[in-house]
Amino acid sequence: MAWTYMLECCDGSYYVGSTTDLDRRMEEHASGFGAKYTSTRLPVTLVWCHESAKIDQSYALEKQVQGWSRAKRQALIHGRIDLLHGLSRKGYRKPRSSG
Repeated sequence: MAWTYMLECCDGSYYVGSTTDLDRRMEEHASGFGAKYTSTRLPVTLVWCHESAKIDQSYALEKQVQGWSRAKRQALIHGRIDLLHGLSRKGYRKPRSSG
């Protein structure tokens, strides 16, 4: 089995990765040895994960989610799969503030 996962960093940014051992990878991130990006943004929190049959599937999903907007990633985190298509970069326009 393999995993695609998303972490929320202490600065509010998201990190997307894939692994065959989610527990070990979370320990690596928490100790500062998971990735250069997360090592400077500790602590990190696992906010979403998806299990796949093969690592190549998890890696492909990782690359897909890495290309998503923040709004689309947040919809995924909150389980709002119904919003994903509407939040695609081609069709999504950030609402203007009324100020």
